[in-house]
Amino acid sequence: MDLPVVVGVDGSEESLRAVDWAAEEAALRGASLRMVYASLWERYEGSLIAQDVGKPAEEVMAADIMGAAERRAHLHHPELRVTTAVLAEEPSFGLVNESSTARLVVLGCRGRNAVTELLLGSVSLAVAAHAHCPVIVLRGTPRNTAAPGRVVLGVAEKAAGSAAVRFAAEEAALRGTPLEAVRAWRRPAHGDTGHPLLAGGAAHAEEQEAAEALEDALRDVPEGLDQHRHTAEGHARDVLVAASQDAGLLVVGARRRSGRFGLQLGRVAHGVLHHAACPVAVVPETD
Repeated sequence: MDLPVVVGVDGSEESLRAVDWAAEEAALRGASLRMVYASLWERYEGSLIAQDVGKPAEEVMAADIMGAAERRAHLHHPELRVTTAVLAEEPSFGLVNESSTARLVVLGCRGRNAVTELLLGSVSLAVAAHAHCPVIVLRGTPRNTAAPGRVVLGVAEKAAGSAAVRFAAEEAALRGTPLEAVRAWRRPAHGDTGHPLLAGGAAHAEEQEAAEALEDALRDVPEGLDQHRHTAEGHARDVLVAASQDAGLLVVGARRRSGRFGLQLGRVAHGVLHHAACPVAVVPETD
């Protein structure tokens, strides 16, 4: 089954950057590109009709936006297969629904306003938290999102054979970039007041455990892939945000638990989505 790469389009500069990234992903994977514009215009416009075409004004605008986005995708990838969809749905609902038949969803990052631009937009956050496939949110500046850079993988507990590891390895291989697996570790709290030698031994054990977790996580990664392992002391979110400063893509897993409501991201994925300096891929992991 040919699953497409889906990109959310709304005419903003951020979404056009997402079109560029999604077109590249689709071309690398030999997949089609599906552009989706979703809005509840029918609820708010009612009978407001564009006089010259007899259609809702926002539907006309959406068609113009999709046409421009399609031309942009074909500019660098003329052979790319592109389909478009204009949905009269709430954007996050529509995109989550599209993710059930996609191999990847790509979204621009729109902060709430210029003052709080570090905060992730609600649509991107909701889709990343509920999508059925990996979601790439284009955090960072245009310079960060344009360069391939290395792929950084945040290694969680029990990461061996995880979907996030497979996705990160595939992404690095497709782009011909190194894969850097990162595992954070914490110094035991009781080591602060204990004997210096005992405290040092406990910290060494934690660091060694992190190194072993990296080895275990990457055991099935193809040997030909340029891969590096890195352990760092600190909170996982802070360690990964630091690693994102000069990365091309940061990959984290998000465990989905059936029967649970709310944002199914986890604290680390939620944190890096808000603060990372490069695009972030959130890969769903199922129990």
